[in-house]
Amino acid sequence: MIFQNVWMISGGVFDIPQKEKNLRDFDKKITEEGFWDNPQEARQITQKRSTISKIVEHWMTFKKELEELKTLAELAQEDDQIAVELCGAMDNFESRFERYEFETLLDAPSDPADAIVAIHPGAGGTESQDWAQMLLRMYHRWAERRGFKFTLLDLLQGDEAGIKSATFEISGDYAYGYLKAEIGVHRLVRISPFDANSRRHTSFASVFVYPEIEEDIEIDINPSDIRVDVYRSSGPGGQGVNTTDSAVRITHEPTGIVVTCQNERSQHRNRDIAMKILKARLYDIKLREMDEERRKLESSKKEIAWGSQIRSYVLHPYRLIKDHRTNEETGKVDEVLDGDIDNFIEAYLRR
Repeated sequence: MIFQNVWMISGGVFDIPQKEKNLRDFDKKITEEGFWDNPQEARQITQKRSTISKIVEHWMTFKKELEELKTLAELAQEDDQIAVELCGAMDNFESRFERYEFETLLDAPSDPADAIVAIHPGAGGTESQDWAQMLLRMYHRWAERRGFKFTLLDLLQGDEAGIKSATFEISGDYAYGYLKAEIGVHRLVRISPFDANSRRHTSFASVFVYPEIEEDIEIDINPSDIRVDVYRSSGPGGQGVNTTDSAVRITHEPTGIVVTCQNERSQHRNRDIAMKILKARLYDIKLREMDEERRKLESSKKEIAWGSQIRSYVLHPYRLIKDHRTNEETGKVDEVLDGDIDNFIEAYLRR
Protein backbone atom coordinates (compact mmCIF):
# COMPACT_ATOMS: atom_id res chain seq x y z
CA MET A 1 0.00 0.00 0.00
CA ILE A 2 2.81 2.40 0.84
CA PHE A 3 4.21 1.97 -2.66
CA GLN A 4 0.96 3.19 -4.21
CA ASN A 5 0.64 6.07 -1.76
CA VAL A 6 4.14 7.34 -2.49
CA TRP A 7 3.65 7.45 -6.22
CA MET A 8 0.21 9.02 -5.88
CA ILE A 9 1.61 11.76 -3.66
CA SER A 10 4.44 12.36 -6.12
CA GLY A 11 2.10 13.77 -8.73
CA GLY A 12 -0.58 15.02 -6.35
CA VAL A 13 0.31 16.81 -3.14
CA PHE A 14 4.00 17.15 -3.93
CA ASP A 15 3.68 17.66 -7.68
CA ILE A 16 7.36 16.81 -8.09
CA PRO A 17 7.36 17.36 -11.88
CA GLN A 18 6.18 20.94 -11.38
CA LYS A 19 8.75 21.55 -8.65
CA GLU A 20 11.52 20.24 -10.91
CA LYS A 21 10.33 22.65 -13.59
CA ASN A 22 10.37 25.49 -11.04
CA LEU A 23 13.97 24.62 -10.18
CA ARG A 24 14.99 24.76 -13.83
CA ASP A 25 13.26 28.15 -14.18
CA PHE A 26 15.01 29.49 -11.07
CA ASP A 27 18.40 28.19 -12.29
CA LYS A 28 17.87 29.90 -15.63
CA LYS A 29 16.92 33.17 -13.97
CA ILE A 30 19.90 33.08 -11.59
CA THR A 31 22.32 32.80 -14.52
CA GLU A 32 20.79 35.78 -16.33
CA GLU A 33 22.89 38.92 -16.60
CA GLY A 34 21.94 41.52 -14.01
CA PHE A 35 20.26 39.01 -11.70
CA TRP A 36 22.04 40.45 -8.65
CA ASP A 37 21.28 44.06 -9.56
CA ASN A 38 18.27 43.79 -7.27
CA PRO A 39 19.72 41.96 -4.22
CA GLN A 40 16.41 41.83 -2.35
CA GLU A 41 14.56 40.11 -5.20
CA ALA A 42 17.58 37.88 -5.81
CA ARG A 43 17.57 36.73 -2.18
CA GLN A 44 13.86 35.93 -2.36
CA ILE A 45 14.38 33.83 -5.48
CA THR A 46 17.37 31.95 -4.05
CA GLN A 47 15.44 31.26 -0.83
CA LYS A 48 12.49 29.87 -2.80
CA ARG A 49 14.86 27.77 -4.86
CA SER A 50 16.51 26.41 -1.71
CA THR A 51 13.15 25.40 -0.22
CA ILE A 52 11.99 23.63 -3.39
CA SER A 53 15.41 22.04 -3.87
CA LYS A 54 15.22 20.41 -0.44
CA ILE A 55 11.80 18.94 -1.26
CA VAL A 56 13.02 17.52 -4.57
CA GLU A 57 16.28 16.20 -3.11
CA HIS A 58 14.44 14.45 -0.29
CA TRP A 59 11.99 13.05 -2.81
CA MET A 60 14.81 11.59 -4.90
CA THR A 61 16.23 9.97 -1.77
CA PHE A 62 12.86 8.43 -0.93
CA LYS A 63 12.44 7.30 -4.54
CA LYS A 64 15.77 5.48 -4.40
CA GLU A 65 14.89 3.87 -1.07
CA LEU A 66 11.54 2.79 -2.47
CA GLU A 67 13.20 0.96 -5.34
CA GLU A 68 15.42 -0.84 -2.83
CA LEU A 69 12.37 -1.80 -0.76
CA LYS A 70 10.69 -3.21 -3.86
CA THR A 71 13.72 -5.41 -4.50
CA LEU A 72 13.73 -6.46 -0.85
CA ALA A 73 10.02 -7.30 -1.08
CA GLU A 74 10.68 -9.68 -3.98
CA LEU A 75 13.44 -11.45 -2.03
CA ALA A 76 11.27 -11.62 1.09
CA GLN A 77 8.86 -13.96 -0.67
CA GLU A 78 11.47 -16.70 -0.44
CA ASP A 79 13.33 -15.77 2.75
CA ASP A 80 11.64 -15.31 6.14
CA GLN A 81 14.62 -13.46 7.60
CA ILE A 82 14.50 -10.90 4.80
CA ALA A 83 10.74 -10.60 5.38
CA VAL A 84 11.37 -9.58 8.99
CA GLU A 85 14.00 -7.09 7.83
CA LEU A 86 11.54 -5.72 5.27
CA CYS A 87 8.87 -5.05 7.91
CA GLY A 88 11.27 -2.95 9.98
CA ALA A 89 12.53 -1.07 6.93
CA MET A 90 8.97 -0.36 5.76
CA ASP A 91 7.94 1.00 9.15
CA ASN A 92 10.97 3.29 9.24
CA PHE A 93 10.38 4.44 5.67
CA GLU A 94 6.69 5.15 6.23
CA SER A 95 7.33 7.14 9.41
CA ARG A 96 9.93 9.36 7.74
CA PHE A 97 7.88 9.72 4.58
CA GLU A 98 4.77 10.85 6.49
CA ARG A 99 6.81 13.58 8.17
CA TYR A 100 8.24 14.61 4.80
CA GLU A 101 4.74 14.67 3.29
CA PHE A 102 3.48 16.87 6.11
CA GLU A 103 6.34 19.35 5.84
CA THR A 104 5.66 19.86 2.13
CA LEU A 105 2.20 21.10 3.12
CA LEU A 106 3.80 23.90 5.16
CA ASP A 107 4.19 26.23 2.20
CA ALA A 108 3.49 29.66 3.74
CA PRO A 109 6.47 32.04 3.39
CA SER A 110 7.15 32.11 7.15
CA ASP A 111 6.68 28.37 7.77
CA PRO A 112 10.37 27.36 7.38
CA ALA A 113 11.46 30.05 9.86
CA ASP A 114 12.61 29.57 13.44
CA ALA A 115 9.95 30.34 16.04
CA ILE A 116 9.91 32.83 18.89
CA VAL A 117 7.40 31.75 21.52
CA ALA A 118 5.94 33.80 24.38
CA ILE A 119 3.96 32.35 27.29
CA HIS A 120 1.90 34.45 29.72
CA PRO A 121 -0.26 33.22 32.60
CA GLY A 122 -3.82 34.42 32.94
CA ALA A 123 -5.48 35.74 36.06
CA GLY A 124 -5.13 33.46 39.06
CA GLY A 125 -1.76 34.23 40.57
CA THR A 126 0.42 31.29 41.55
CA GLU A 127 -1.90 28.67 40.06
CA SER A 128 -1.79 30.17 36.54
CA GLN A 129 1.90 30.95 36.83
CA ASP A 130 2.60 27.31 37.65
CA TRP A 131 0.55 26.28 34.59
CA ALA A 132 2.60 28.65 32.42
CA GLN A 133 5.76 26.95 33.66
CA MET A 134 4.30 23.53 32.82
CA LEU A 135 3.69 24.74 29.26
CA LEU A 136 7.26 26.08 29.07
CA ARG A 137 8.54 22.63 30.00
CA MET A 138 6.18 20.97 27.51
CA TYR A 139 7.51 22.99 24.59
CA HIS A 140 11.10 22.53 25.74
CA ARG A 141 10.60 18.76 25.72
CA TRP A 142 8.83 18.94 22.34
CA ALA A 143 11.85 20.73 20.88
CA GLU A 144 14.17 18.07 22.28
CA ARG A 145 12.03 15.29 20.80
CA ARG A 146 12.33 16.83 17.33
CA GLY A 147 16.01 17.60 17.62
CA PHE A 148 15.37 21.35 17.57
CA LYS A 149 17.44 23.91 19.45
CA PHE A 150 15.75 25.57 22.43
CA THR A 151 17.06 28.96 23.57
CA LEU A 152 15.53 30.79 26.53
CA LEU A 153 15.48 34.51 25.72
CA ASP A 154 13.65 35.99 28.69
CA LEU A 155 12.17 34.58 31.89
CA LEU A 156 10.34 36.31 34.75
CA GLN A 157 9.89 34.05 37.75
CA GLY A 158 6.65 33.99 39.75
CA ASP A 159 6.53 35.33 43.30
CA GLU A 160 5.92 31.92 44.89
CA ALA A 161 6.10 29.39 42.06
CA GLY A 162 5.82 29.20 38.31
CA ILE A 163 6.59 32.05 35.93
CA LYS A 164 5.08 35.43 35.15
CA SER A 165 6.29 35.27 31.55
CA ALA A 166 8.72 33.43 29.31
CA THR A 167 10.06 34.07 25.84
CA PHE A 168 12.15 31.51 24.03
CA GLU A 169 13.35 30.59 20.56
CA ILE A 170 13.00 27.19 18.93
CA SER A 171 15.30 26.72 15.96
CA GLY A 172 14.83 24.00 13.37
CA ASP A 173 13.31 23.28 9.98
CA TYR A 174 9.69 24.50 9.90
CA ALA A 175 9.71 25.35 13.61
CA TYR A 176 7.27 28.22 13.06
CA GLY A 177 5.20 26.18 10.62
CA TYR A 178 4.57 23.62 13.35
CA LEU A 179 4.27 25.88 16.37
CA LYS A 180 1.82 28.35 14.85
CA ALA A 181 -0.75 25.66 15.67
CA GLU A 182 -0.15 26.40 19.36
CA ILE A 183 -1.17 30.07 19.24
CA GLY A 184 -4.01 30.69 21.66
CA VAL A 185 -5.23 30.14 25.20
CA HIS A 186 -4.51 26.83 26.97
CA ARG A 187 -6.78 25.77 29.87
CA LEU A 188 -5.83 23.49 32.76
CA VAL A 189 -8.24 21.80 35.18
CA ARG A 190 -6.73 20.02 38.20
CA ILE A 191 -6.64 19.70 41.95
CA SER A 192 -4.43 22.61 42.93
CA PRO A 193 -1.19 21.71 44.74
CA PHE A 194 -1.31 25.21 46.22
CA ASP A 195 -4.75 24.84 47.80
CA ALA A 196 -4.69 23.51 51.38
CA ASN A 197 -8.27 22.29 50.91
CA SER A 198 -7.36 20.37 47.71
CA ARG A 199 -10.05 22.03 45.64
CA ARG A 200 -10.27 21.86 41.87
CA HIS A 201 -8.96 24.91 40.03
CA THR A 202 -9.13 26.09 36.44
CA SER A 203 -6.12 28.01 35.10
CA PHE A 204 -5.35 29.72 31.83
CA ALA A 205 -2.18 30.68 29.99
CA SER A 206 -1.63 32.17 26.55
CA VAL A 207 0.87 30.98 23.98
CA PHE A 208 1.90 33.18 21.11
CA VAL A 209 4.33 32.35 18.32
CA TYR A 210 6.20 34.68 15.98
CA PRO A 211 8.27 33.73 12.97
CA GLU A 212 11.80 35.00 13.43
CA ILE A 213 12.12 38.13 11.31
CA GLU A 214 15.49 39.53 10.31
CA GLU A 215 15.69 42.99 11.83
CA ASP A 216 18.85 44.28 10.15
CA ILE A 217 17.16 45.10 6.88
CA GLU A 218 19.40 45.99 3.99
CA ILE A 219 18.04 48.75 1.81
CA ASP A 220 19.15 48.01 -1.72
CA ILE A 221 18.21 50.65 -4.24
CA ASN A 222 18.17 49.67 -7.87
CA PRO A 223 19.74 52.50 -9.91
CA SER A 224 17.03 52.05 -12.54
CA ASP A 225 14.41 52.84 -9.90
CA ILE A 226 15.63 56.36 -9.21
CA ARG A 227 15.68 59.58 -11.22
CA VAL A 228 18.30 62.18 -10.29
CA ASP A 229 17.80 65.84 -11.24
CA VAL A 230 20.28 68.60 -10.57
CA TYR A 231 19.41 72.27 -10.43
CA ARG A 232 20.63 75.59 -9.07
CA SER A 233 20.11 76.13 -5.39
CA SER A 234 17.69 78.84 -4.34
CA GLY A 235 17.54 81.03 -1.27
CA PRO A 236 20.35 82.34 0.92
CA GLY A 237 23.71 80.77 0.44
CA GLY A 238 27.39 81.41 0.46
CA GLN A 239 29.72 81.70 -2.46
CA GLY A 240 29.14 78.91 -4.99
CA VAL A 241 26.01 77.51 -3.29
CA ASN A 242 23.37 79.18 -5.44
CA THR A 243 25.52 80.01 -8.43
CA THR A 244 26.05 76.46 -9.75
CA ASP A 245 23.84 73.42 -10.42
CA SER A 246 24.73 71.78 -7.13
CA ALA A 247 21.25 71.01 -5.74
CA VAL A 248 20.03 67.42 -6.15
CA ARG A 249 16.54 65.99 -6.36
CA ILE A 250 16.14 62.19 -6.23
CA THR A 251 12.84 60.55 -7.11
CA HIS A 252 12.27 56.92 -6.17
CA GLU A 253 9.90 55.73 -8.89
CA PRO A 254 8.41 52.61 -7.19
CA THR A 255 7.31 54.52 -4.07
CA GLY A 256 7.03 58.07 -5.38
CA ILE A 257 9.33 59.38 -2.66
CA VAL A 258 11.08 62.64 -3.58
CA VAL A 259 14.15 63.79 -1.67
CA THR A 260 16.03 67.03 -2.22
CA CYS A 261 19.28 68.41 -0.85
CA GLN A 262 20.83 71.77 -1.66
CA ASN A 263 22.72 72.83 1.45
CA GLU A 264 26.19 71.77 0.34
CA ARG A 265 28.31 73.37 -2.31
CA SER A 266 29.25 70.05 -3.87
CA GLN A 267 26.73 68.28 -6.08
CA HIS A 268 28.28 64.96 -5.08
CA ARG A 269 27.91 65.80 -1.38
CA ASN A 270 24.27 66.78 -1.85
CA ARG A 271 23.66 63.55 -3.76
CA ASP A 272 25.20 61.46 -0.97
CA ILE A 273 23.04 63.17 1.64
CA ALA A 274 19.90 62.79 -0.50
CA MET A 275 20.61 59.06 -0.94
CA LYS A 276 21.10 58.70 2.81
CA ILE A 277 17.72 60.36 3.43
CA LEU A 278 16.08 58.17 0.79
CA LYS A 279 17.45 55.00 2.36
CA ALA A 280 16.20 56.13 5.77
CA ARG A 281 12.70 56.70 4.38
CA LEU A 282 12.68 53.34 2.61
CA TYR A 283 13.86 51.71 5.82
CA ASP A 284 10.97 53.35 7.66
CA ILE A 285 8.53 51.95 5.09
CA LYS A 286 9.99 48.47 5.57
CA LEU A 287 9.62 48.77 9.36
CA ARG A 288 6.00 49.84 8.93
CA GLU A 289 5.37 46.81 6.73
CA MET A 290 6.91 44.56 9.38
CA ASP A 291 4.80 46.23 12.08
CA GLU A 292 1.69 45.63 9.97
CA GLU A 293 2.57 41.94 9.74
CA ARG A 294 3.05 41.84 13.50
CA ARG A 295 -0.32 43.56 14.04
CA LYS A 296 -1.97 40.89 11.89
CA LEU A 297 -0.32 38.23 14.03
CA GLU A 298 -1.30 40.04 17.24
CA SER A 299 -4.94 40.16 16.11
CA SER A 300 -5.13 36.40 16.56
CA LYS A 301 -4.51 36.78 20.29
CA LYS A 302 -7.51 36.21 22.56
CA GLU A 303 -8.43 37.07 26.10
CA ILE A 304 -6.82 34.64 28.53
CA ALA A 305 -10.08 33.39 30.00
CA TRP A 306 -13.18 31.23 29.60
CA GLY A 307 -14.57 30.74 26.10
CA SER A 308 -11.34 31.56 24.27
CA GLN A 309 -9.26 28.44 24.93
CA ILE A 310 -7.99 26.37 22.01
CA ARG A 311 -7.17 23.33 24.12
CA SER A 312 -8.17 21.95 27.51
CA TYR A 313 -5.94 19.83 29.71
CA VAL A 314 -8.13 18.08 32.29
CA LEU A 315 -6.35 16.21 35.10
CA HIS A 316 -9.37 15.94 37.42
CA PRO A 317 -12.03 14.49 37.78
CA TYR A 318 -10.95 12.56 34.65
CA ARG A 319 -7.82 12.69 32.52
CA LEU A 320 -8.27 14.03 28.99
CA ILE A 321 -6.67 16.59 26.70
CA LYS A 322 -8.89 17.94 23.92
CA ASP A 323 -8.27 20.47 21.16
CA HIS A 324 -11.49 22.44 20.66
CA ARG A 325 -10.63 23.42 17.08
CA THR A 326 -10.20 19.91 15.72
CA ASN A 327 -11.78 17.71 18.42
CA GLU A 328 -8.49 15.79 18.56
CA GLU A 329 -8.21 14.27 22.03
CA THR A 330 -6.17 11.82 24.08
CA GLY A 331 -6.11 10.38 27.56
CA LYS A 332 -2.30 10.22 27.54
CA VAL A 333 -1.98 13.34 29.65
CA ASP A 334 1.50 12.70 31.02
CA GLU A 335 2.93 12.03 27.55
CA VAL A 336 1.47 15.26 26.17
CA LEU A 337 2.77 17.36 29.06
CA ASP A 338 6.13 15.71 28.41
CA GLY A 339 6.18 17.16 24.88
CA ASP A 340 4.25 14.62 22.81
CA ILE A 341 1.99 17.17 21.08
CA ASP A 342 2.56 16.29 17.40
CA ASN A 343 -0.90 14.74 16.99
CA PHE A 344 -2.55 18.01 18.05
CA ILE A 345 -0.29 20.10 15.84
CA GLU A 346 -0.76 17.96 12.74
CA ALA A 347 -4.53 17.65 13.24
CA TYR A 348 -4.81 21.44 13.32
CA LEU A 349 -2.51 22.08 10.37
CA ARG A 350 -4.15 19.40 8.20
CA ARG A 351 -7.57 20.86 8.95
